[in-house]
Amino acid sequence: MNNFIQSLAETVGEAAAKGDPLCIQGGNTKKFLGREPLGKPCSISSYAGVTNYEPTELVITAKAGTKLVNIEATLAEAGQMLPFEPPGFGVDATIGGTIACGLSGPARPYRGAARDLVLGINCINGSGQVLKFGGQVMKNVAGYDVSRLMVGAMGTLGIMTEISLKVLPTPRHTRTLVFECSSSAALKKMTSLFARSIPVTASAWHDDFLRIRLSGVKGSVDAASAELGGDFDSDGDQFWQKIKEHRLDFFNGPGPLWRLSLKPKNEVLPLTDPYLIEWGGGLYWVKTSRPPSDLIKIAASAGGYITRFNGGDRTENLAGLEDVGLRLNQQLKKGFDPQNILNPGRLFV
Repeated sequence: MNNFIQSLAETVGEAAAKGDPLCIQGGNTKKFLGREPLGKPCSISSYAGVTNYEPTELVITAKAGTKLVNIEATLAEAGQMLPFEPPGFGVDATIGGTIACGLSGPARPYRGAARDLVLGINCINGSGQVLKFGGQVMKNVAGYDVSRLMVGAMGTLGIMTEISLKVLPTPRHTRTLVFECSSSAALKKMTSLFARSIPVTASAWHDDFLRIRLSGVKGSVDAASAELGGDFDSDGDQFWQKIKEHRLDFFNGPGPLWRLSLKPKNEVLPLTDPYLIEWGGGLYWVKTSRPPSDLIKIAASAGGYITRFNGGDRTENLAGLEDVGLRLNQQLKKGFDPQNILNPGRLFV
């Protein structure tokens, strides 16, 4: 055990003995997520560096404090990428914070979510114990599900110290097509693509324009473009980068930003506030100051749930979980962090 890990484990153990909460931090670029952070800052950002990377194995392992931009640059040199296109929301974003928040970019429904690509995790639980789950190959099932529990847990189950991720080759050709249409027409087109053999890697609708990204070998991209029609968007790459990092003007509009997640449907949700549809119809971004209860009802009617993403009252618990789900999460929290010192209340337990 190296000195940093030993020192961190001792810090957590002492905090647990005293019942002192710790606020786990990486690059702190996503501090706006979840409920208000509590506790003494506990940074992992200095524990950085790629510990293992074999391009032929399509796996990268890095310390949790490694900056996301550095990992992406390392992969780019070998013509590879993180398939789930994680947003950083700043150059200081770390891979630990990225996985802890569990966010995925435009490619999520087509290449998989962050939790689908985590192979293994080393962490320190709320009792100061150093634990290791999973491995560096997808077939290593032992502990794999436990690794996935850490994805999106916002640091409430443990402090991740090292992470192994599946990577993929960067597509040789990418093209974005744009169509002028209503949200209803856009949804029908987006949902229909799931059942067709077309190399779609992103789709989004906003302000009467639907954009679809195609990626792969030139022949398949050309054939799909001819089949779908639409116009070529020369700024397509910039558009997807802006939507991933929330740099479109839409995200800077007035009111809190809400995230509505649901199974893609052809029917548009009855929303009167500005919204943007992504992920083939499975994700709505909504800017509104209306009561959260209104959005909860709308999302629930479509079998989905809401998340307050940015702004608004961060003291209210909007987990959207049924009693069984909430009890399971409470049991997990108690098992990993019995004294409730790791980012207490940041998520929903």
